[in-house]
Amino acid sequence: MSTEPASSVRISALQLSSQDSLSDNLAQVEALVARARSAGSSLVVLPENFAYMGPDTGKRALAERLGDPAAPIQALLRRLAQREGVAIVAGGFPELSGDPDRPYNTCTCYDPSGELVGTYRKLHLFDVDLRSHGTLCESQSTTAGKEVVVARLLGLSLGLSICYDLRFPELYRALVDQGANVITVPAAFTLYTGKDHWHPLLRARAIESQCYVVAAAQWGKHPEGRATYGHALIADPWGTVVAEASDHVGFVSADLDLGFLGEVRSRVPSLSHRVL
Repeated sequence: MSTEPASSVRISALQLSSQDSLSDNLAQVEALVARARSAGSSLVVLPENFAYMGPDTGKRALAERLGDPAAPIQALLRRLAQREGVAIVAGGFPELSGDPDRPYNTCTCYDPSGELVGTYRKLHLFDVDLRSHGTLCESQSTTAGKEVVVARLLGLSLGLSICYDLRFPELYRALVDQGANVITVPAAFTLYTGKDHWHPLLRARAIESQCYVVAAAQWGKHPEGRATYGHALIADPWGTVVAEASDHVGFVSADLDLGFLGEVRSRVPSLSHRVL
């Protein structure tokens, strides 16, 4: 596998409407990854909760041991990467932790040979009271990760994050310090917060980090009354949204031009002007 930086890489962000059926969700992932590959993408980003979006009891039952070759979710991801010859960033599925009641919310990265090349466990857990729009306490059912992770894949340096992480700019500063030139944000943003905050936050992360931002998303209605915003998108390092999904299941694609990224960092060298 070549580690030389590619000048341009076509990438896709999936938009799903995952439910509480593992088999149905994985079948949808399989079909859409194949379509994205046929459309020319070399790397596909899956949203948070791509494999399961339902009651916590079901999530605990589906939690997998990282690296288990027989685990259904990971087996599919490896097989898909190998069969399609595509790199995959799979954001947010339950991984066994030291607490059986609180699995990690884990993102894994696979190269086109199916090799696991990066693992990130969600750092910031979504504990919020949205009043009439619901109360969510992710920490009751999820163990937080502890490490900032940049994965090297297809000559790119991918800064990994998941959903609620988006609200913490210090994480993205740390990712850039580790060499990130692309930020991935697999998400299941609530409809209530997403309509006001999704676009401003993603564009801000792209501008301040001078990175491409690739945000895969959940959309629509899910079990237990959950509703997600969707609008999977890709933003360039100038903060321009270059691809965005509307209200349906599917994917969006764009070419990530590392030459343009270099131009942006050269024109406005804010990363080198940092004082703090």
